[in-house]
Amino acid sequence: MRFGEVPIDAAEGVVLAHTLREGGTTLKKGTRLTPDMVAALKDAGVASVISARLEPGDLDEDMAAGRLAGALAGPAVRVDAAATGRANLFAEAAGLLVLEPEAVDRFNRIDDAITLATLPAYRQVRPGEMVATVKIIPFAVAQAAVEAAEQVVPAGGLVAVKPFRAKRVGVVSTLLPQTTEKVLAKTARVLAERLAPAGAEVIGELRVPHEPGAVAEAIARHKQDGADIVLVYGASAIVDRGDVIPAAVEQAGGRIEHLGMPVDPGNLLLTAELGGTPVLGAPGCARSPKENGFDWVLQRLLADLPVRAQDITGMGVGGLLMEIVSRPQPREGVPERPRPQVAAVVLAAGRSRRMGGPNKLLAPVGGKPLVRIAVEAALRSSASHVVVVTGHEADKVADALTGLDVTLVHNPDYAEGLSTSLRAGIAAVPEAADAAAVCLADMPGVTADIIDRLIGAFDPAAGKLIALPTHKGKRGNPVLWGRRFFAALSAIHGDVGARHLIGEHADAVAEVELDDAAVTRDVDTPEALARLQAADGAADAP
Repeated sequence: MRFGEVPIDAAEGVVLAHTLREGGTTLKKGTRLTPDMVAALKDAGVASVISARLEPGDLDEDMAAGRLAGALAGPAVRVDAAATGRANLFAEAAGLLVLEPEAVDRFNRIDDAITLATLPAYRQVRPGEMVATVKIIPFAVAQAAVEAAEQVVPAGGLVAVKPFRAKRVGVVSTLLPQTTEKVLAKTARVLAERLAPAGAEVIGELRVPHEPGAVAEAIARHKQDGADIVLVYGASAIVDRGDVIPAAVEQAGGRIEHLGMPVDPGNLLLTAELGGTPVLGAPGCARSPKENGFDWVLQRLLADLPVRAQDITGMGVGGLLMEIVSRPQPREGVPERPRPQVAAVVLAAGRSRRMGGPNKLLAPVGGKPLVRIAVEAALRSSASHVVVVTGHEADKVADALTGLDVTLVHNPDYAEGLSTSLRAGIAAVPEAADAAAVCLADMPGVTADIIDRLIGAFDPAAGKLIALPTHKGKRGNPVLWGRRFFAALSAIHGDVGARHLIGEHADAVAEVELDDAAVTRDVDTPEALARLQAADGAADAP
């Protein structure tokens, strides 16, 4: 192919290298100039064009792209018609993308005019999802280069989709005294979501004590009932080949394939088999909906792909999926740290819109303004520092706190919602603080003891970076946040709190169950305030 500037009189049949806009005529790059087009350009005063002219032995970019894409497409992959030197390949079924990265590399090293880009190998794909694209860089490529590229493509194609097969999945959940129904229910829900794209179903869940004999019987029973895969969710992590779940597999007559994987999260995964039926010992992260090593192995099994020890050990590159905020610190070799410092942030900037006029935070309860009761509780706690965020009627709120050793922070944007006060409070937390307990000024029943219970539950070394109170299983306030979350808290916008962060980082949450319902009650309406004042007056009566 010859590329360069040619006189307009010699431009018939060339391919425009750049879009031309002359005399009301627009010709896009890649256009092959016809006699009429050349005449129109001459009339517009164009003397020459930058173009490409194919020579004998060249293939047009679309022809080359389509031909190569057709050679590359394997089972369950279709090719769209090529355009502008590009041909896209699409999945025809739900499944896993199967290819050899080394073969893709060989293909891309044939000629710099020929490129192939794909999704990662073993990526889960949906029907109609683009999985690869062939792009020819210039307007034409030598036929010899195309033929050389075709020669490195394996027979049957290089890019294929291995469709999922509807599998029957048996689940074993082991139980310890601390195992809760809520955890088991969440695990079942998350698993159902994982299995849905493959059309797989859970044929039953067996809940048994966390001991080898009971687990072995449950695995064998699922095998007898026709399970294609058996998943074992342990109440305790698998830390050795002699641990409960590996021992149960062997007791049932099965064989351990591999323990552990170089994927994080997902390290503590067990792969095994019983009479040809795969058995997976799930890591703790398998209870979370976020992608982890468990997904990589389960998806292969759902697509009828074998998972051998060498497959597991080959997952290290790209195996660091994300930083886990709840990841505990190493158990040894780390100097003991002093007890974490926790500040208290009291949000007192609201407009009391549901009160119908007066600022509820200034309303007296037991002779004290509501806001002072909340702030004094924070001061009596073991919090190292107390920050109070003001906004609506800031001067009056400040007067209500006269004499208290607190840092007052005014939020001029309080009318825009709770998130602005949260942002202001977090920004004022001293650098030395490891966490902040975010308290609401309209919850007078929250005592210093409640705040201290949350501070006691905050344990960074164990991965517990969020502490919140519950009453009869219902979550309440205040919520304690480790410094790791300060940036995320500051990024929230609108009149919303941080509940979504709690859901996204469930593994980092420590729930503190309390007998006191005060953690679920705020003073939002005139009726609620009247009941509180009446109750306080009754308590003071002789």
